Amino acid sequence: MGEHVEGLSRDQTALFPQTLDEYVEKDNPVRFIDAFVDTLNLEKLGFRHALSSEVGRPSYDPKDLLKLYLYGYLNQVRSSRRLERECHRNVEVMWLMKKLAPDFKTIADFRKDNIECVKGVFKEFVKLCISLDLCGASCIAVDGTKFKAVNSLDKNFNRSKLSYRIDLIDRRVSDYLAQLEEQDRQEAQADSKHVEVLQEKVHKLMERKEEYAELLSKLKESKQTEVSLVDPDCRLMKSRGKVEPCYNATVAVDDKNHLIVDYNVTNSPNDLGQLSSIAIGAKKMLGAERLDALADKGFFSFVQIKDCVDNGIIPYVSEQNRYGVGFVKRKGIPTREFHSDRFVYDLEKDMFVCPAGQALRFRYVDHAHQKNIRVYSSEACLSCKFFMTKCTTNKRGRTLWRWEQAQLIDEMRERLRLEPKKLILRKSLVEHPFGTIKRAFNQGYLLLRGLRKVCGEVGFSMLAYNMRRILSLLGPRVFACLSNLQAKA
Repeated sequence: MGEHVEGLSRDQTALFPQTLDEYVEKDNPVRFIDAFVDTLNLEKLGFRHALSSEVGRPSYDPKDLLKLYLYGYLNQVRSSRRLERECHRNVEVMWLMKKLAPDFKTIADFRKDNIECVKGVFKEFVKLCISLDLCGASCIAVDGTKFKAVNSLDKNFNRSKLSYRIDLIDRRVSDYLAQLEEQDRQEAQADSKHVEVLQEKVHKLMERKEEYAELLSKLKESKQTEVSLVDPDCRLMKSRGKVEPCYNATVAVDDKNHLIVDYNVTNSPNDLGQLSSIAIGAKKMLGAERLDALADKGFFSFVQIKDCVDNGIIPYVSEQNRYGVGFVKRKGIPTREFHSDRFVYDLEKDMFVCPAGQALRFRYVDHAHQKNIRVYSSEACLSCKFFMTKCTTNKRGRTLWRWEQAQLIDEMRERLRLEPKKLILRKSLVEHPFGTIKRAFNQGYLLLRGLRKVCGEVGFSMLAYNMRRILSLLGPRVFACLSNLQAKA
């Protein structure tokens, strides 16, 4: 049996490398971070203190602090206090920072003061990926994901929740007051300490009631549906099967190498209304003349689809509701054979033909929701044998709506029929970045508060994902780009 491998004695003299550079391998990713940041013009990107001042105490170079944050997000070290500790004990960080060790307040203030500049750094990295021919610039997948905000569910209120808590406080106060009255009647046997405890409880409950009443009043005045006490900008959203305060991040992922080419952060709980802006931004970023955009039914919007087509983007979006038909399904009516997608539209005659063979003709135009909606109905419904049994329970008969630009939807529906694999491709594209950021990077929750700061924090996560992706794709070849990057700087 062999002996265990033993280390050197702590009392033995050891020879360490003479320079810090010898501690960091030539193919260490930290060298890529260093080379990339050195190519950036931080003054042009809007970073504060990009130019040194001739008066006052010298400030840290924003390039050094940006390198520190990029290293942190790439290695799951996001908080300013942990980054400060890494400056003292991590050899890679010592090399990257040239043994500078700013305190956590300086590190945190850099992110806070330059949070709007992160998007510019992200775009510069995407340009680098394009120059390395890592983006196909022909097809993107669009989807949204939720990031948990710095706000617990218990610190989020809506009107019903506030009303319930105020009512609960009233009942508890009534109970405590009843106990105090009972103590007064039994004055001889009254426990003074118990009375003080009850009075203190009543006092705290009344203070809390005033706070809830004030919040309820503000909600009614502002006409908002909810309020969060810790992070006022976050909203309740469904995430991972439960409802919690979150932000919604929408990304556009290129199909060639799963690289994120654009992103946006909102506090809107759903993805409706996000498609065209993110797709147009991605198209501009990629410099493409034509671009396919894949999205799920959460992005389905007549106006958004038209905006995409008008800007040279071919949408492939799962349909949510054909022709925007809305109906209340009662007692199994309508049955499957009378669902709206079974009604055939005749473009030449401008009418629908129902499964029973009756014609639903044009009646009038509804200008709701900034869309011209054409309304169709039939007088034959009342005498039809399927009326009130299979088709509709509406006493006026069946009504269908068709958008005046519905031809765009028909064309998209035909594209999806001919290319069904497009929607399968969408899942494989967008779930890869989300899985990496939330699982591998453990960055599914936020550290900063407020929409402005959250946009920057999410930007760092997106940038870290792209960096990790390019390092995985190119491997050792990525360091062949170092000389080119440094030559351009």
